[in-house]
Amino acid sequence: MTVMISRVQMQVQVLHHLHLPCGSLRPTTSVLFPRWKPSLSVSAPPCSRYFSSTPLLCSASRHNPQSSGGGTSASIVGDLLDYLNESWTQFHATAEAKRQLIAAGFHLLNENDEWELKPGGRYFFTRNMSCLVAFAVGEKYAVGNGFHAIAAHTDSPCLKLKPKSASSKSGYLMVNVQTYGGGLWHTWFDRDLTVAGRVILRSSNGSFLHKLVKVKKPLLRIPTLAIHLDRTVNKDGFKPNLETHLIPLLASKLEETSLDSKEKSPAASSKSTHHPLLMEVLSEELSCDIDDIVGVELNVCDTQPSCLGGGNNEFIFSGRLDNLASSYCALRALIDSSKSPSDLSSEHAIRMVALFDNEEVGSGSIQGAGAPTMFQAMRRIVSCLAEKYVGEGAFERAIRQSFLDMAHGVHPNFADKHEEHHRPVMQKGLVIKHNANQRYATSGVTAFLFKEVGKMHNLPTQEFVVRNDMGCGSTIGPILASGVGIRTVDCGIAQLSMHSVREICGKDDIDFAYKHFKAFYQTFSSIDGKLKVDLE
Repeated sequence: MTVMISRVQMQVQVLHHLHLPCGSLRPTTSVLFPRWKPSLSVSAPPCSRYFSSTPLLCSASRHNPQSSGGGTSASIVGDLLDYLNESWTQFHATAEAKRQLIAAGFHLLNENDEWELKPGGRYFFTRNMSCLVAFAVGEKYAVGNGFHAIAAHTDSPCLKLKPKSASSKSGYLMVNVQTYGGGLWHTWFDRDLTVAGRVILRSSNGSFLHKLVKVKKPLLRIPTLAIHLDRTVNKDGFKPNLETHLIPLLASKLEETSLDSKEKSPAASSKSTHHPLLMEVLSEELSCDIDDIVGVELNVCDTQPSCLGGGNNEFIFSGRLDNLASSYCALRALIDSSKSPSDLSSEHAIRMVALFDNEEVGSGSIQGAGAPTMFQAMRRIVSCLAEKYVGEGAFERAIRQSFLDMAHGVHPNFADKHEEHHRPVMQKGLVIKHNANQRYATSGVTAFLFKEVGKMHNLPTQEFVVRNDMGCGSTIGPILASGVGIRTVDCGIAQLSMHSVREICGKDDIDFAYKHFKAFYQTFSSIDGKLKVDLE
């Protein structure tokens, strides 16, 4: 029997940071409420490159866990750095989230199996190992109660290897790539790059294995043209052709190498779509034979670790802040707000996090927000918990009580790119994003409810609108709001250099986001119950 939920609480979607004028905000998160040249020390560890005598702060073990934002709880910034340094691809980000959820006691579900859920239970599932949905059921949940959800995404603009990546030019082995998303591609030149992603391996018994791989050493480089051969570049601008100039260099093309014999073998011939040298590197990383690798899906990644920076270590310098910063803040908020049975003892709703893939390219995939993943999960959850309930519209009522939720910061060198009265800045809290043409899903009601959560916990918020003479981007917020019918607020963390290979956000804003999301889970039900919109 199909059980329907009618009261879905507001949806808060955690999307990306906002773009700051010269230092923009960017990653947006959707919250859903059911109604709701330096001297390098050779002895330093891989993540601790030393400039002079001061190490980069790029892990929880080196970060001083002082509280920020006026709160008393410990900072999660060090843990975020660890998460970023582990999550080079959408697959690794999902796998690390999975590891943390299991460590916290969440039960792994399989979408292909029948689910058995109960109030007080904590569960999650993954799809394609690049999308994840986790939820905790309140002890006082009743059929028709809503979902309090936060949605973000695991993907970021990057370069991906083409199906046939092997090529050669002027005596060099090159790796053909395709652009993914709207990246600032000039920032990928002259970086120490490598590859990471997933492979399919053939096992000895004839079955196939799905494995993640990460080559940590600098493996690739996209060199720029010397100024002597491009005298006008500083005047006319750097305008690379993305098909012919954005090709990473792998190695010198040696006529006589140890790989020659392998290239001549039938097995090597079957791998001719990728350089045998690259396949050898992958096999060494995976401790397998080259012939065992039957499929690859690889991203090009920057090897520089995420770290703290700035004169007071007040900034986070990292790739993929859009949108892994929001993803991690949401994940930690769910875990930490559901640690013990007492945390859910008075909860009437279902707390949820949804991390989607492919947001940077429109979300139109089985693992993207355009798929009915969240909607189907909500329906299954309601059906499982309904048991013998035979009332009307359980699922529809739940959706009506639900609620879902990064942004650009003002850039100091390009302040005129931002609307004069809505210029988000770093270190000043989450940014609520508005657009009258529904490029963002925020409404007056959802913005009010989200700000009220912050007000109750003394957490600052900011507001952003795009200039009328500029185009406006979008998020997964409108997709989820219109596809599922959940009240949504689009918000994000202020960020500079969005979609660059290295982005910047404020350290304090990470703790503000984490505390705001955690407060959302803990107090939204009480706030939402005080506002009646369609009953007056």
